[in-house]
Amino acid sequence: MSDLKKLFPSGSWCVEESVGYLLARARTKLAKAVDIELAQLGITHAQGSLVMMLSTGRYATAADLVRDLYIDSASMTRMIDRLEKRGLIVRTPSASDRRVINLSLSEAGAALAEQLQPLYGEILNRHFADFSKEEVDTLKGLLRKLLDTEVPAAGKDAS
Repeated sequence: MSDLKKLFPSGSWCVEESVGYLLARARTKLAKAVDIELAQLGITHAQGSLVMMLSTGRYATAADLVRDLYIDSASMTRMIDRLEKRGLIVRTPSASDRRVINLSLSEAGAALAEQLQPLYGEILNRHFADFSKEEVDTLKGLLRKLLDTEVPAAGKDAS
């Protein structure tokens, strides 16, 4: 980071103004709102997220989900077990690699995903009611930029 201007100089750090803290609090606020709404469907925010992610078709295995959700594999396995027991997820052995188990939504899981989409949209609409479209677009762009930036681990050379 020696070449970069330090946006967050040491010595002036305040947890309540920390970007990480604010991101975590915002995520928690939205997750709680989703949990309250999903209680009527008998699932949690984490389970709803997993169903929604599988519904996109971009995720096929528990490892794919673990990477993007940053959940440990044991917790992911328990969540998948619960959703499979409820008939929302189907596990299928991979035809090309017998070590891999593919995940997909059952008919009931796909129907749940369809219910979740407007529900998540309504929650976001309520929480972002005081934001303009431009502000939401700016926020999304900044978050994508943060997610797309590759940062070497501390003490590692960037080259």
